[in-house]
Amino acid sequence: MPGSKLYTLARLKAVKAALKEKRPIRVLAIGSSSAGLGASASYPVKLENALEQALPDVQVEVEARGLPGEVASGAGERLRTMVAELEPDLVVWQVGTNDALARVDIEAFGEALDESVQWIKSHDIDIVLIDPVFTESLADDAYYTQMVRTVQDVARREAVPLVHRYAAMRFLSTQRTSEAHMLGRHFRLNDLGLRCMAEHATRAISLSLLQPDAVKGDAANPDATKPDAAKSDSAKTGTTGAAPTRDP
Repeated sequence: MPGSKLYTLARLKAVKAALKEKRPIRVLAIGSSSAGLGASASYPVKLENALEQALPDVQVEVEARGLPGEVASGAGERLRTMVAELEPDLVVWQVGTNDALARVDIEAFGEALDESVQWIKSHDIDIVLIDPVFTESLADDAYYTQMVRTVQDVARREAVPLVHRYAAMRFLSTQRTSEAHMLGRHFRLNDLGLRCMAEHATRAISLSLLQPDAVKGDAANPDATKPDAAKSDSAKTGTTGAAPTRDP
């Protein structure tokens, strides 16, 4: 699957500021795979290690605060406390799977997610969204598919990076006999799935950092969310950007 299909890019101003100030990047990870249960306990370490490899000589501190089964509205309510305590530069939010399994009203879900993303941005904190997991059992479920689209719509509307986990896992399901190598029980990613997710999130973050700063009077730079913009920046600066895409 082409790397450009794995993520949508956007500017990460808070993380860029931390890099310029040469201080550790503080990351708050929320969502079901950040709950610290079973294989999920390794996710914060995998994300932290992947980011430190992608950003040489930069210290990254990942704090996982996910709760099993937590829906977007619940996480949104806790965000204020978590942000006040941790003062993160970046929030990485796996969102939508629990809401879909709980059959939360899609419109209410979208409003809750939109409100939380706006609140995070209003406090000068960056956010990366990761959309729901894919499973064959829900491949033709119109409600589940709409939930995935809703996450994508919020990311596009709020101009924040998005990791297209659903599309990546769906692609893999056509290449292998099943997606069981990625999913464990109860729609939770297994160790391999968590490693791949951490790598894809890291690519989205590292490429988003190559996005040019907004030109004054041009808040909506159309290239801001295109992977090609990062490639252009890469050519100008001599940086390599992300590693070649590898199947999760």
